[in-house]
Amino acid sequence: MPRLTGVSDRDAGLGARIAFFFTKRRFKQMTGLQTATMLEPLRMYAHIPKLLNAIGRLELAESKLDMLSARHRALAELKAATTVRCEYCIDLGSQIAREWGITDEELLALSDYKRAPCFSDVEKLILDYAAAMSRTPVEVTDELFDALRGYFDTPQLVALTHVINLGNFRARFNLALGIGSSGFSEGRVCALPDAASR
Repeated sequence: MPRLTGVSDRDAGLGARIAFFFTKRRFKQMTGLQTATMLEPLRMYAHIPKLLNAIGRLELAESKLDMLSARHRALAELKAATTVRCEYCIDLGSQIAREWGITDEELLALSDYKRAPCFSDVEKLILDYAAAMSRTPVEVTDELFDALRGYFDTPQLVALTHVINLGNFRARFNLALGIGSSGFSEGRVCALPDAASR
């Protein structure tokens, strides 16, 4: 149960109602589903319309990044979510990842990805990077970053870093406000939170 009550449809201003409408539509496109509590984070931001607008613009810009494959983005975002242990992000991220071609076997293997044969070397580097960025303190080594340079150019590295960072931003907001799972992966395989997260 969230620690705060979000802005309801009835109490939402015009900008929030527009944001709610387009977010529902976008989530439906990305996941094939709509759930009763899918807008919980947005409903919190709706308490501050200027901030809601800014978050919406950031999310829109991020959604248009095309320099990474959908698979790489899904793995990076979901690993950030499992490292930070955000139920909402893991739930939504698992369903988006599934829609983007990540298999149930791969979702379950994320918690032990280093030994999982279903991930390529570059995918394991992405997962290493997402986990290292999502720890407190951040643990990105020069060796890890140099290994990523062997696969990605500068704009791709900036995009990958941003995607992981935005995943952390979302996750920590949701965790602090007690926003839990929204039911996107209900009855389906879902990635597991990391056991040794810090």
